[in-house]
Amino acid sequence: MWPYLDTAICTTAKNIAKPIIAEQIPKYKIQSVEFETLTLGTLPPTLQGMKVYVTDEKELIMEPSFKWAGNPNIIIAVKAFGLKATVQVVDLQVFAVPRITLKPLLSVFPCFANIYVSLMEKPHVDFGLKLLGADVMAIPGLYRFVQELIKDQVANMYLWPKALEVQIMDPTQAMKKPVGILDVKVLRAMKLKKKDLLGKSDPYVKLKLTEEKLTAKKTTVKHSNLNPEWNEEFNFVVKDPNTQALEINVYDWEQVGTHDKMGMNVVPLKDLTPDEPKVLTLDLLKNMNPNDPENEKSRGQLVMEILYKPFKEDEIPNDIDDSSIIQKAPEGTPAGGGLLVVIVHEAEDIEGKYHTNPHARLLFRGEERKTKRVKKSRDPRWEDEFQFMVDEPPTNDKIHVEVFSTSSRIGLLHPKESLGYVTISLADVVSNRRINEKYHLIDSKNGRIQIEMQWRTS
Repeated sequence: MWPYLDTAICTTAKNIAKPIIAEQIPKYKIQSVEFETLTLGTLPPTLQGMKVYVTDEKELIMEPSFKWAGNPNIIIAVKAFGLKATVQVVDLQVFAVPRITLKPLLSVFPCFANIYVSLMEKPHVDFGLKLLGADVMAIPGLYRFVQELIKDQVANMYLWPKALEVQIMDPTQAMKKPVGILDVKVLRAMKLKKKDLLGKSDPYVKLKLTEEKLTAKKTTVKHSNLNPEWNEEFNFVVKDPNTQALEINVYDWEQVGTHDKMGMNVVPLKDLTPDEPKVLTLDLLKNMNPNDPENEKSRGQLVMEILYKPFKEDEIPNDIDDSSIIQKAPEGTPAGGGLLVVIVHEAEDIEGKYHTNPHARLLFRGEERKTKRVKKSRDPRWEDEFQFMVDEPPTNDKIHVEVFSTSSRIGLLHPKESLGYVTISLADVVSNRRINEKYHLIDSKNGRIQIEMQWRTS
């Protein structure tokens, strides 16, 4: 992680230093001050200790003690009076005790909205400066003057109660609660344009609600079809019908390489009448710029049925989590046990060496279950549900999920191949009652699989 932090810290330091330097250099008749080289080296800071505070507010306060004796390479070029001099910073050491506050805490990832960083005391900064090969800091009185100057400047900006604030996400958006459900039914498309060399296309539709970080939902792929019919239904949780919109993108599926975009459109939720189904015939556009002449070209049409259903006053959930309520296990469930429900939603970016006709196989306590097989798809969508009745919570158990591709072609040397696998611990499912995650597939270059699991008790 340190190489990435090195790059980020150096970039931030340059951005902070530029306006300060630009403001100061005219006073000293200096033409320019620039970083020729700026890297913090290969040695990361060490953590000497940490205090954590618990408060009644929705916040987490930490006070780590950092020590850093690194091997940075910092060279600064100064131009003045037609001459250029380079200054190198050497033997840099930093001791600091920052206060890091994460607030407000949220129930959605990344679980906090802002980071506040303050210094509880003036930092100790020790370093040497080499000018033309000589150690400038050996000049009597200069070392102490420079050190105190740096401490005072940093303290003026960030000494408690002053703080550096970094916004991670908009807390007003994160704290919004669901106010309704959007039902979307993708019916069909008409007169789509040919994208493949053989005059065909393999279309599918991606749907996403704006202001949400959830993964887009996709229809199945309709191979070699310019007038496909889907009749597939999707549901979205709505948090602000006045500002949110449904984004619709149509793509041409490709066995190899990126999928070509065939067209798009947007449906603002404020244009929908609550509790009234609406059938829309949408022209596919290149983009949403009304002045783009490319949008005048015909790209086909998409027919959809959309219904926005606001919650009634007594139906509004108290929790901002948009997951559905976990059902109870059916009658006859063993006392102390429960029902483990596994829903294999979809996978993406999976690719076989010889063929890609994927299905998923689940293995739990010796029981094997399989999803349906999807032909010629790197992004299969299964939506298959499996149930396992167990006598006790599977806290120490794991479930093994592996994606296979099979071919029924006679004489093929490789009729079956593995496209990747993942082994999932069930402890979190039991404690949280429900998880819905995307997992990276082992032995797959970029493949991921989305699996939802529920632990239902009576």
